[in-house]
Amino acid sequence: MAPEQPLDPPEARWPAVIAIIAVGGLYAALPASLVVGPRWLFVVIVGMLLVLTVVAQMRRSYAVNNVSGHLLAGILTLFMVWSLVLLVRALPAHTESPVTLLRSAAALWVTNVLVFALWYWRLDAGGPHQRDLRAGHPSGSFLFAQMTFREDNVPPEWKGWSPNFIDYLFLAFNTSTAFSPTDVPVLSRWAKLLTMAQASISLTVVVILAARAVNIL
Repeated sequence: MAPEQPLDPPEARWPAVIAIIAVGGLYAALPASLVVGPRWLFVVIVGMLLVLTVVAQMRRSYAVNNVSGHLLAGILTLFMVWSLVLLVRALPAHTESPVTLLRSAAALWVTNVLVFALWYWRLDAGGPHQRDLRAGHPSGSFLFAQMTFREDNVPPEWKGWSPNFIDYLFLAFNTSTAFSPTDVPVLSRWAKLLTMAQASISLTVVVILAARAVNIL
């Protein structure tokens, strides 16, 4: 029978919280022309949802935590894509300096990694709460190397292993860097669509935007 409480300690959630705060900082660093609406709008929306998500987790209201977490990831994705569109439109108009374009492209690239790491962490195998209710991680939408050990040949340090946010951050970083997953095969269709979307955004930022900015220096 699955345990009623998560196996992982509460501090296992903090890397995801730090990633969300980092996205907020990166968004605040963008020039005004690439920000959707007033800057306070993003801070207020994300801040309220983040507080709601953390409080729901602390009170063990996992249904509220799940809904608010998905909504938060969706808001972050929307603002990121919208700013990316504004950056693409700013290229031919020359409204920003080449250095500003490079900094903005770098900020959006890092934001892309963090946002999709949050999506993978939130969605894989039912989300963090569902993963924590079971011992180990025998199945999921991503095939981590630790899942390939034979049951009778699992190294002691990997017994009961389950992925946390850092594992999904590593997956997202590789997807944005190599434009495809590297050592973590993608199994489910929704995960394949998400990795395709992430790789496409990364390709747009790195190849089109950053390269163009360098060319006009």
